[in-house]
Amino acid sequence: MRRNMEYIAIGVILGAVLGFVGGLLLAPSSGRKTRQLLASEALRGAELARGLAERAEQAAEVIGGRVEHYMGRDEEVAWRKVREIREGVQRYTQAQS
Repeated sequence: MRRNMEYIAIGVILGAVLGFVGGLLLAPSSGRKTRQLLASEALRGAELARGLAERAEQAAEVIGGRVEHYMGRDEEVAWRKVREIREGVQRYTQAQS
């Protein structure tokens, strides 16, 4: 799941960069106007990337928390079963004595 999120983020960023470069190549503008456009688009791209990174980090934390919760629950159940088996063996041993 985390790997898929990384691919999506890379794809979005790469698509934005390629679209931006293509737009620059096809749009007739003055040098000053183009530099201003480049600067504003770079800021917008950086904000978009930052937002995507934050969302991906939040998703990873949520998923990690869920995995830890379920792993802990499974471990707790397993130890409870071990205790039950030990107690059963002890009762059986005492009954046989």
